[in-house]
Amino acid sequence: MNAAELRAKQAPLKAKYKEDAAAAFLTLKIEGTFEPDLVCRVASPRGPIDVGLHPAAGGSGSHACSGDMLLEALVGCAGVTLRAVATALEIPLKGGTISAEGDLDFRGTLGVSKEVPVGFKDIRLTFRLDADATPEQLENLIKLTKRYCVIYQTLIKPATVTETIVQV
Repeated sequence: MNAAELRAKQAPLKAKYKEDAAAAFLTLKIEGTFEPDLVCRVASPRGPIDVGLHPAAGGSGSHACSGDMLLEALVGCAGVTLRAVATALEIPLKGGTISAEGDLDFRGTLGVSKEVPVGFKDIRLTFRLDADATPEQLENLIKLTKRYCVIYQTLIKPATVTETIVQV
């Protein structure tokens, strides 16, 4: 897809959302079921994903790990966002990779130490780009990728999370 094709696809959406802000609001929903052996089966739109404990928390390693899934979501979102921004800015991107790595201290997750927080302490996102671009263009590309990547923005400005219990 080139810049003109991307603009043509997005123009009617942008016009619609400018005219009717409510049309831009969408609630995404994912459900999971509790399965035997400490597994949660997530009903992904692309098929079920069985999620289990990471081996560092006592899991077998045969199921998806939610920490890996978070990093996968970040890589996927930042990657597709970068491609869209590069296309819109007409920066020729010949190839490259994107990777994320995050540091976890499992003492927090396992309750070994109340002083150790649960969750990622640091996450590093690395872009390796093969592009015919100036350093300024690449800097702008990354700046805009971070601005428009949903997962990146959610990680740096966390959403409000509420819980509801429904007994069945």
